Order: sequence, then structure tokens, then C-alpha cells
Amino acid sequence: MSNLLRVDSDLLKKHRPSLLVRNIGQLCSLDTGNEAGPRRRTEMSELGMIENAALLICEDKIAAVGPEPELLKDVLQCESLGNLPVELEVVDADGFAVIPGFVDPHTHSVFGKTRQDEYERRIKGETYLEIAAAGGGIHSSVSDLRQRSEEELVDLTTGRLQEMLSYGTTTVEIKSGYGLTLEDELKMLRAAGRAAENVGIRLVRTCLAAHEIPKEYKDNRRAYVDLVTDEILVRVKAENLAERCDVFCEPTVFDLEESLIILSRARDLGMELTVHADELATFGGAQLAARLGAQSADHLIKIDSQGRQALAQSDTVAVMLPGTVFSLGIKNYPPGREMIDQGCILALASDYNPGSCNVMSMPLIMALACTQMRLLPAETLVASTLNAAWALGRGHEVGSLAPGKKADFLILDDSDYRIIPYRAGHNPVKTVFLGGQRVLNN
Repeated sequence: MSNLLRVDSDLLKKHRPSLLVRNIGQLCSLDTGNEAGPRRRTEMSELGMIENAALLICEDKIAAVGPEPELLKDVLQCESLGNLPVELEVVDADGFAVIPGFVDPHTHSVFGKTRQDEYERRIKGETYLEIAAAGGGIHSSVSDLRQRSEEELVDLTTGRLQEMLSYGTTTVEIKSGYGLTLEDELKMLRAAGRAAENVGIRLVRTCLAAHEIPKEYKDNRRAYVDLVTDEILVRVKAENLAERCDVFCEPTVFDLEESLIILSRARDLGMELTVHADELATFGGAQLAARLGAQSADHLIKIDSQGRQALAQSDTVAVMLPGTVFSLGIKNYPPGREMIDQGCILALASDYNPGSCNVMSMPLIMALACTQMRLLPAETLVASTLNAAWALGRGHEVGSLAPGKKADFLILDDSDYRIIPYRAGHNPVKTVFLGGQRVLNN
């Protein structure tokens, strides 16, 4: 047995194989035999590549990966395809590439109206902050969402998640944050759960009640912080509506002290942490995230050397959102190349939302990361799958095609995974499998 053949023997002892994917021209398993944690530095280019490969599924998990002749002979004890068990479903990948399903660790997918008017205003010269000060931005989405029913939000979000799935996203994070009242935040998180169940996509929910100070609290900021810590987070946790807490940590939103109060309360309640950090200004959000042991620090457009060093010395994942920079039309992207070289754990996400980034395609995000942040195609694949999974605390379950993990994978429409960023704007996903089940053909 070669070191390219990897098998979960215990899984095969308990269950009969249910699916064989064969004739894979290029299998990017991302399994290098060391699944203990996320990738850093040169490890981000290691894809666990196997050519002329096959993938064996038991139930909803990966049972074996390796060169097809070896897998047939040593795992299935078959000398040829004609001797396969009759009950085993066989899928021919037609020589195309197979990769793990994408993990999108930062989205705001539950909302009502879109904000294309703000997109046009930015093109005319208004800034994000100027639009927000004039009543647009997050406050606009808050006013709209408060008027909508949970049923309407479920319907809208279901359609969006179906489209995400078509682009290969099999695990998605969704934040609240357009409600900013107790009942509206709960409504958002319930809608996210119901929509994900409708689609079948894997979901991680995050409470972002600290997304903005509501207008009704503008003269009493501390009262809103207290509402978040004493009521919203308590109910969210009690009703198991989110496992993580996020804060928009910026000079114009929640300052460092307020962010610390909210995040500390969430941690005391047993929630994981993440931070909108150093997006609009260099503010110390990355350092705060690292100091608190947050799962991730996201955005980081304005991160400084101290922030980069803090993340490089921690296990907090730096989540880059190049689609936001692209959509806002600003010039400076996060320093992804420098952060990888410095030793930060880097992941990519869409930041899909109605205002600053209406992009939900992870393949397009990968293309932007290559051309604008100088990441290699292999690095963008790791950042969009395995490292993104670790940003959500799901690295033991999804993000690579290691035996024992969930069988979430994509068959591409090309034999080379590099087609993904190369053909920017094209959807390279031919077939989506989630938990070993074919859920979509494009």
C-alpha cells in the first residue's frame, strides 16, 4: 500500500461502502497525513494531490482516497470495475478535478432589500461612512428587516443559500446584526437555521447584535451594550440559536472597551468569538481577537505590523474578504501575501451582504485573492476550504477529503483545479456532493 492511499479502516468495518467516485484526473484531498490543525506558510500550498484517483464513501463520510488501481485492489479487493459490489453506486468524474466543498466563514445572508442604490452612490464618489451617516448602510438594512416576517426572511435566505450551493459552498457561516433588538436578532438566527435546513447546507450561526448602535440608542450607547450582554446573548445561548459572537470593532462603531465587554460576556456564556477587526481603521481589533483566543479576526484591510504579529503568534485565523474591497471600489486589499509569509493562518470568505459586498461566489473570491493579494492558486484553495473550516471550529469535520471527514466535495468542469481562479467570473462547479449525496448538477 503506497502512502498515497489513505483509509479509515474502522469506518469500513462498521459500514459497507455506498459510493465510489472514480476516474478523477486530479484529486485535491488537502490531506497530507497531518490533520491536527490549520495550515501556515508553505503548508498552504500542500494539496495532497493524487492523479488518476478514486474516492470511496461510507454513509456520509470519506472512507478511502488514493490512486484508483490501488483503491480498487487493496480496499475493495477488486481486480477490475466489473467485480465491484452491485449495491455500490459508481460516479465517473470523466477525468475532471475533485476538491473539497468550499467553506464560507463570513456572510450576512439574512436580510431583506438589496442596496444597489448605495453601490451607485459609491461610484459617484460617496464613501461607505458618508452613506452610513446619511441614513444608509447598516441602519437602512435594520429598518427594512424589522418590518419583515420570519417567513419572508426564510424564503429570501433559502434562495440565496441555493445559489451559494451552486457555486460549491457546502458549509456557510451566517451572522445576525440587522435586527438590533432582542426579538429581531432572534428572528434572524431562526430564519438562518430554517433556510439552511431547507437547502441542506451545513451552517454555523453567529450572533452579531454588536453590528451597530441602533438609532434609538445613539444617546445611550452603554444601554445598548447592556442589552446585548444581559438579554440578547443570554437568550441566543439559551435557545441554542448561535454558537459564536461577533463585534464590529471600529472607532465609529464599537470601541475596544465596548468590544471587550461584549466578547467577554459571550465567552463566559460558553460562546466562541470572532471580531470584525481593522476594516475601516487601524484600531487594534486584531490584537484583541488574538488576546481573547477568538476563532477568527475578519476583514483586516487596515491591519498594522503589531496586528499581523499578534495573529502570527496565535491560533486566531485571519479571514480575508477581498470581495468587499472589490465591491467598495477601494484600492488597498488586505496584505494576504505578507501575512502568509509572516506565519498567520489565512482564510478567505465572501462577506456576502446587501451593502458592501453582494458577491457569494467563492471561486470569484479566490480569483481576487490571486490577482489582488498575490496568493497562489493552491493557497486560495486551502484558504477557502481547510483553513476556512478551522476559522469556524469545523476543521475536524470538513474542509479536506481526509478519511473520516464528511464527504462534502465538488467535481469541477476541468481537469486542473487552477481553472477556478484563472477563469474569474465562470462557475467551475459541475457537481456538488454533500454528505456523500449528490445535491446539485450545474
